[in-house]
Amino acid sequence: MAKDNIRTPIVCVLGHVDHGKTSLLDKIRGSKVCASEAGSITQHIGATLIPIESIRKMSGLKKDADINIPGLLFIDTPGHRAFTTLRARGGALAEIAILVVDINEGFKQQTLEALQILRNCKTPFVIAATKVDKIPGWRVHPDEPFQKTYAKQNERVQGILETKIYELVGKLSDLGFNSERYDRVRDFARNIAIVPSSGITGEGIPDLLMVMIGLAQRYLTESLRITVDGPGQGTVLEVKEERGLGMTLDLILYDGTIKVGDEIAVAGASGCIETKIRSLLKPRPMKEILIEDRFERVKSVTAAAGIKLVAPNLDDVIAGSPLRVIKGDRQKIIDEIDAEMQTANIKLSNLGISIKADTIGALEALSKELESKEIEIMRADVGPVSRHDIIELETMKEPLHKVI
Repeated sequence: MAKDNIRTPIVCVLGHVDHGKTSLLDKIRGSKVCASEAGSITQHIGATLIPIESIRKMSGLKKDADINIPGLLFIDTPGHRAFTTLRARGGALAEIAILVVDINEGFKQQTLEALQILRNCKTPFVIAATKVDKIPGWRVHPDEPFQKTYAKQNERVQGILETKIYELVGKLSDLGFNSERYDRVRDFARNIAIVPSSGITGEGIPDLLMVMIGLAQRYLTESLRITVDGPGQGTVLEVKEERGLGMTLDLILYDGTIKVGDEIAVAGASGCIETKIRSLLKPRPMKEILIEDRFERVKSVTAAAGIKLVAPNLDDVIAGSPLRVIKGDRQKIIDEIDAEMQTANIKLSNLGISIKADTIGALEALSKELESKEIEIMRADVGPVSRHDIIELETMKEPLHKVI
């Protein structure tokens, strides 16, 4: 890892509900998060580190292939809402994305929204055209690279697949993106690679990982150089109580190092919270941070990583907020965190309803939805509904404004 201090790129998986985001990640992880979740849709935000050795093994990369990226850190988010609201230094937390599209259903509303977000954030991405195993007459060859399994299909099936891919290419072209099947892409700077794959059978997954590593290697090497000895910076994914530990933060560390005993600043419901780290816990590798309870205690962690942090006074921390290790100018760090929290994009008006959510991300998403329906918002807060909120609403004259 010392080589050039290049950290793991953070990958986000976006796409329409039910187009197979989680099953794709499960296949890559070799785990079964999907099976244990309600309705197989990701309820929470987790992180999974997939080391480069595992990727080499899965994708058949040659041992001597010169790769300086240490692996891929997947954040498994509920749709693309989290992508826009998990911020790192004002940009999106993920540096590279996989846009999942069901090859049989094509683009849906959420796919288009996700594309718009990727375009606005200028995030490099790959398209995983999933569910190839659902093409009529498709013969399954589990976990094989796409070209091998494609060569074993009959001509009619190959024809159907080609047609579906060209429909995607056409649609992307209408939206102003040049794209092509990944094995025909000459210049990844100009064309978006489409990788036909299946999260259920694993076909095409090796190719997907290889294209991701190639993209990261080519476009992100500079931005992934980290100041390993610098103070840690991260984004809080979740605040939750753990048996025997008390309140904990699940956090993605994207720069620097964080150590037990460090003082940290993080955004709370009523301003910046300063506290001291009691312990740091890492999940075992290749496992999902949210379902894994066998943590290892570590003294320090270097970016990029998904970690759990234990410290006093975490009850009011807001999920989705920035976290910094306090080194140097304390006031400056606190001001930066306050400033970042003020930029949550919520338009408030003098009269309207009150909204509450458990994370900034959810609050922003909710306010966007209401805004699009022209519903005015008077108050927007993170946290549970309190007695105070109810009493305040009672004083409203207009019945429609008595809504939380």
